[in-house]
Amino acid sequence: QVQVVESGGGLVQTGGSLRLSCVASGRTLGLYFMGWFRQVPGKEREFVAAIGRSDSNPFYGDSVKGRFTISRDATKNTVYLQMNSLKPEDTAVYHCAARVNYGDPVQRPEEYQYWGQGTQVTVSS
Repeated sequence: QVQVVESGGGLVQTGGSLRLSCVASGRTLGLYFMGWFRQVPGKEREFVAAIGRSDSNPFYGDSVKGRFTISRDATKNTVYLQMNSLKPEDTAVYHCAARVNYGDPVQRPEEYQYWGQGTQVTVSS
């Protein structure tokens, strides 16, 4: 089994920055992709970013390209999400996710086996 725990959320003003962290523990050897999704009440979970084991080919959702950066420290089973130029519409609960499968689309939340409880990010206007 794999456990995923996020940290780093909080309240920030428009234009500010936050850095989220996610640590995977347990049987992590088979994990390939780790990523971030976000969700607001009444809406579907939205893909934010994902990164593979090799850290060479990150993926980003259209709404965060150029503002967010995902990185991974494989030695620590940790993935980071650096969020810059934050906007009020970035307000959401951010969930870290991990999966063992390689070939399936990274944007689909149903392809991820392990999820964290989420961390709240609030951007004030």
